[in-house]
Amino acid sequence: MPLKLMESGIRWYWVAVLAFVADQLSKQWVLANFELYERVQLLPFFNFTYVQNPGAAFSFLSEAGGWQRWFFAIIAIGFSVVLTYWLRKQPASMWRANLAYTLIIGGALGNLVDRLMHGFVVDFLDFYWNTSHFPAFNIADSAIFVGAVLIIWESFSAENQDSGNEKAKKS
Repeated sequence: MPLKLMESGIRWYWVAVLAFVADQLSKQWVLANFELYERVQLLPFFNFTYVQNPGAAFSFLSEAGGWQRWFFAIIAIGFSVVLTYWLRKQPASMWRANLAYTLIIGGALGNLVDRLMHGFVVDFLDFYWNTSHFPAFNIADSAIFVGAVLIIWESFSAENQDSGNEKAKKS
């Protein structure tokens, strides 16, 4: 029997909305207050730095000539649809998976809006040590990363291992 809408993981969709709104508000603030490559040091290892990323994580495919904009847009839409489908099929009590999926959806849609509006993603969080800088990122990237970590954690959780053992015993 299908789950009622509010008994499913869809109940967690507010997290996707929150991640999306926080990401978009932060990017709008950066665009309104920073020139490209402008940098403000906040800590000895952290800057706010406005950069544009036409590629994906770590500027992957940033020099690809423009087609990657649509490629990554299709991927963001595809993942968001699949994860929303999975949210609808699983109970709201599966908090790690639901939180992971909604964080990824919010982050993917936040970066999607940038790609469609600007042709690039606005990045501004710049961590570094001495002269070595980690690639700049944003709130959407952070949400996607945390979601991915939660999925990995969920795959090793005791509940998953127990349900896998139960399935093996029934076979």
